[in-house]
Amino acid sequence: MRTTLDFAPLYRSSIGFDRMFNLLENASRVQTIDNWPPYDIVKTGDDDYQITMAVAGFAQNELTLTHEPNLLVVSGQKAGEDDRQYLHRGLTGRSFRRRFELADHVRVAGASLVNGLLTIDLKREIPEAIKPRRIEIGTGSAATAAEPRRIEAEQKAA
Repeated sequence: MRTTLDFAPLYRSSIGFDRMFNLLENASRVQTIDNWPPYDIVKTGDDDYQITMAVAGFAQNELTLTHEPNLLVVSGQKAGEDDRQYLHRGLTGRSFRRRFELADHVRVAGASLVNGLLTIDLKREIPEAIKPRRIEIGTGSAATAAEPRRIEAEQKAA
C-alpha cells in the first residue's frame, strides 16, 4: 500500500515554498528506475559540486547539456545506425536523457569529456543581495536628532 502526501494545507499557510513542495511531490511519485548511464555526485567544496557520468562510446558532439532554471539535462544520441552483425553486444549505445534538479543559484561552471567520463562542474553562487550582512548599531546621538522641530511664529507687540 502506498501513501501519498497532500501538501494542499501547507500551501495555505506558507508563501514562497511552492517549489519545495513540488520537489517533494515529484520525489514521491513512482518512477521507473533507469540507472543508465551510471553517475556519481561529489561535493568538492563548500559551494562546489561535480557530476561524473560514464558515457563510454559517445563522442563529444553526441552529448548535449542543457541548463534551465533549477534543472540540468544531460542527453546522449548516437549519430548513426550501426549495420554490423554483433555476436555479443555488451556495450550499449542507446540514447539517454538524465535530469538533475538544481538548487537556487547553482550554475554549471564547466564540462569535460575525458576517457569516456563526462565531468560537469557545478558552483553555487549566492548573490550579494541575499548574503547575510552585518548591521552597524548607532549611538545615542541619533535619538536627539529625531526630536521634532518647533515652528515659532512672529509675535506682535500689543
